[in-house]
Amino acid sequence: MSAPDAAGADADADAFGVYVHWPFCASKCPYCDFNSHVRHAAIDEARFVRAFATEIAALAARTGARTVSSIFFGGGTPSLMAPATVGAILEAIAHNHALAPDVEVTLEANPTSVEAARFRGYRAAGVNRVSLGVQALDDAALAALGRTHNAREALAAVALARQIFARYSFDLIYARPGQGVAAWRAELAQAIAQAAGHLSLYQLTIEQDTPYAALHAAGRLAVPGEDLARALYDVTQEVCGAAGLPAYEISNHARADGRCRHNLVYWRYHEYAGVGPGAHGRLVIDGRRHAIAMQRAPERWLELVETRGHGGVDDDVLTREQQGDEMLLMGLRLTEGIDPRRYARISGRALDAGKIAHLIGDGFVEMLPDGRLRVSAAGFPLLDAVVADLAA
Repeated sequence: MSAPDAAGADADADAFGVYVHWPFCASKCPYCDFNSHVRHAAIDEARFVRAFATEIAALAARTGARTVSSIFFGGGTPSLMAPATVGAILEAIAHNHALAPDVEVTLEANPTSVEAARFRGYRAAGVNRVSLGVQALDDAALAALGRTHNAREALAAVALARQIFARYSFDLIYARPGQGVAAWRAELAQAIAQAAGHLSLYQLTIEQDTPYAALHAAGRLAVPGEDLARALYDVTQEVCGAAGLPAYEISNHARADGRCRHNLVYWRYHEYAGVGPGAHGRLVIDGRRHAIAMQRAPERWLELVETRGHGGVDDDVLTREQQGDEMLLMGLRLTEGIDPRRYARISGRALDAGKIAHLIGDGFVEMLPDGRLRVSAAGFPLLDAVVADLAA
């Protein structure tokens, strides 16, 4: 298990992110439960740009101008947007906030040849990092996952990203139906050979209300059992660690200089504004931390923004206990862990020393010399249970 980056956790104490949600996809993948929508008619991107600018300004009016350290275009499929649309949204953010000199601007992209052809346009618009939804390097697996690219296209897109962007990442899904340890080891080695400083590697999960959930319930989709899934996880840690890409979060592997700064805003429990249909944010306003959520339906979100200036449907002030629970849930995903003193300041209570001692005795958590608490390598496969125990 890699050494924690406690210095990094402390150095970005004022980090502030902006998440922009583009809700449209060319098709809906059968495993996906994200807020994504397929529209066969052309999207009025100019109308959406105006709405994004309005919502960005409305949130900035509540928080005051901030220095933005990271911007993330997620979805949906942001690479379906024209580069000019991305540039206009970035201009709206810069109009309302200061941008840090080293601001990280990430855009999620599918690795189809059509979308890869836009990469230079995104770079010119201000994007300096792309995250590619490769998902597999096997054509049969890609077809089963509902992806619209093949492995050749994926590798070509990764190669093009390497030419255009100083920083890039791509995703793979493992524990797929029929996948064995040897096949995953070989696929992972192939991926690492194409990677730069970052890979996101997710175990397939069956999400409610998805086609995969229906197939699984009907006995028509067999996923690896618990023992095989654990073996696939262990191989992931082994192969990536040996290649200099250790896990810094339960599903994300990187060199120290390759970590996604925007996701660290979430996991280190900093503030971020979420704009666009279904986006979520965590903002401190007048000394209180707000959990804000936007309308999920794209057309209804547009109507709300155009009539009242924002698409918010939930705006809850979090209690200190709720904030503490969120900090645990997010921070213990990181191999650097959390600072219990910061937890006490946020939640208003100290972690239970007896529970910590019990979990240390079981080998599931570790207390580091600098006082940080982190989940151990043995505890990560049981992360949800560990967090629940500490939060109870």
